[in-house]
Amino acid sequence: MLQQERHEQILARLNTDGKVKVKELAVDFEVTEDCIRKDLTALEKEGLLKRIHGGAMQVRKNLHAYHVDERMSVRLTQKKIIAKKAVELIEENTVIFLGISTVNLELAKCIYQKNIPLTIVTNMIDIMQLFRQGDHHVNLIFIGGHFNRAKDGFIGALTIEQIHNYRFDLAFIGTVGMNIHDDKVTTYDVEDGLTKKEVMDASKKCYLVAENEKFELDGNYVFGSLSEFTGYIGSQEVTGRYKEKMEEYGLEII
Repeated sequence: MLQQERHEQILARLNTDGKVKVKELAVDFEVTEDCIRKDLTALEKEGLLKRIHGGAMQVRKNLHAYHVDERMSVRLTQKKIIAKKAVELIEENTVIFLGISTVNLELAKCIYQKNIPLTIVTNMIDIMQLFRQGDHHVNLIFIGGHFNRAKDGFIGALTIEQIHNYRFDLAFIGTVGMNIHDDKVTTYDVEDGLTKKEVMDASKKCYLVAENEKFELDGNYVFGSLSEFTGYIGSQEVTGRYKEKMEEYGLEII
């Protein structure tokens, strides 16, 4: 097997499995372990993988887009698609939580347009402002606490204390990144992560709402596992290894 062919197959395995091991690659490709190490070193220099002890792992991006305003118009069409799918899960006269998320802002707009009679609990200012005017059937409860300008909402200990007293029928949580190989869901801010975790614990059903690109991204703080969610609502069909892993975690895929 030519070197280029090995490199292509190594990268293909990383895309499906997240990690590769030197010993296994050496056996499968019928070459020495030293040869595989040289392959991994060459691919790492190109920025295509990250060397770890005994093998390599997939390179994942962290865009460091901390401020909500930076993400508001990014992949907007996909966010609208997710919102239209999510709103179909909402039943009348229930209590739902909409966490700080640009996807959830689009979901709130769908609820507003459909004028669904229900109670929304949120900690995101843009969602609160959406329901300030007009004649609608939504009962809005706003959760306060420590104001985080980058998040455009309230997070932290005071917010968590208030959320702790609720039991939501349904919650929608946004995320910075999802790692199906390690079963981890991430955000940028520790307090934001702890707040999201409290919402998850207080909800009968909790859906992760995120564009499919988030499978390749990471934040800086792990706030939960994919297996802790009821389901995932994405912008397009989930196929292949991604679908298999999510089904292993017991997630409903929408």
